[in-house]
Amino acid sequence: MSRRWTARLALASGVAAFLVLLVFAGFGGIVLVAVGLAGIALTAAGVWWMLTHTGWIRVLAALLVVAAPVTVLVLYAIAGLLWVVLVSLALWALAVTAGRAALVEDTAPGMPERSAGRPRHPFLIMNPRSGGGKVGKFHLADRARELGAEVVVLDPERHQDVAELAQRALRDGADLLGVAGGDGTQALVAGVAAEHDVPFMVISAGTRNHFAMDLGLDRQDPSTCLEALTDGVELRIDLGRIEAGAPEEPATGRVFVNNASFGVYAAVVQSPAYRDDKARTVLEMLPDLLTHHSGARLSVQAGSVVLNGPQAVLVSNNPYQRGDSAGLGRRQRLDSGELGVLGVEVARAAEATELLLRGTQGRGLTVATAPDVVVHADAPLIPVGVDGEALLLPTPVRCRLTPGALRVRVPRHRPGVPHGAPPMNWRRVRRLALTMGRAAVGHGSS
Repeated sequence: MSRRWTARLALASGVAAFLVLLVFAGFGGIVLVAVGLAGIALTAAGVWWMLTHTGWIRVLAALLVVAAPVTVLVLYAIAGLLWVVLVSLALWALAVTAGRAALVEDTAPGMPERSAGRPRHPFLIMNPRSGGGKVGKFHLADRARELGAEVVVLDPERHQDVAELAQRALRDGADLLGVAGGDGTQALVAGVAAEHDVPFMVISAGTRNHFAMDLGLDRQDPSTCLEALTDGVELRIDLGRIEAGAPEEPATGRVFVNNASFGVYAAVVQSPAYRDDKARTVLEMLPDLLTHHSGARLSVQAGSVVLNGPQAVLVSNNPYQRGDSAGLGRRQRLDSGELGVLGVEVARAAEATELLLRGTQGRGLTVATAPDVVVHADAPLIPVGVDGEALLLPTPVRCRLTPGALRVRVPRHRPGVPHGAPPMNWRRVRRLALTMGRAAVGHGSS
């Protein structure tokens, strides 16, 4: 189905959703919508109070989160209009899904790639614990050795400096570095590869594999990444770098391939109790962090954008696709030359509700891009999450981007980066459905 007809389907479904309410519920349809919106607002407020309070207030908030939607459904059922609401919601869901699909561009240019010869001395580091033991499950070490690679499997019982292992391999003649492990390990070795301008290879053997996903690699079967050794192409991508401390002091820095997080998330991950009981640690720490009762107060300068007092900040190596306020989605490109910035500042239940309902258009969320970002704080040290690794860094903390710093070797044939649907925009959908139709008629008659 063409984008024009998908947009028309979205408009028709949206209109049908309202007509079902008006025809079968009459004036009561307007009341139904008002009751539903009130239920959503009360639920969102309850979630906010759950996150920002402890004790009996949290218990009452939890009851509100359950009671609000249940009460709305009961009222609909008593009025004999529950089926009307369900049909209307289904049509509305179809309208939004079709509208977002219509807004996806037909084609999006990928990152340029060039042919690459087979490496003579590839050196790979593999973490046997990553991803629940994917290195062993997929026999990655044996398969890589069969393809001529030198492989070091890390010892789970002792700490090994992966950056030093990579440096030593380069001194011994390695002409490609690679990692089968988490994104934090990937970043450390990628920094060495970029410093010496040698190709870097990603094997998707971690848990989430965000970096591999944005390179278009197969995350289900990491053994397919080894095809880069025999039939690979090369991409040039950007690298983020984070440096801490006053400008006059020697900078402590490291590379990041995904993102650096500040504020709520970084503080929670920093807690010693987090690894043992994640859910309980989050519930105990969030109230103070979200209401600024504990933790450092941040100030962020991202180009011309200034954020004063955000609870959470995410600085990413290239921006995430629109509509992704959690930084958990995809980056369409890794060579745009700019950092992505997401800042969350929510002080009241109303702002939390708006953020929940409107997503990236809510007042509590700031989305920006910049070549460099500086994070100040009212504390000498702040927790920072760098590609999922918990660090404690001196302030101010500076993030910058080095365009085209890393040569990445990937398989010639790979799944690619799926195109995510953008946030809904009814004005654009209507214009797409109507204007393109008229344009098509004009072309056909000429």
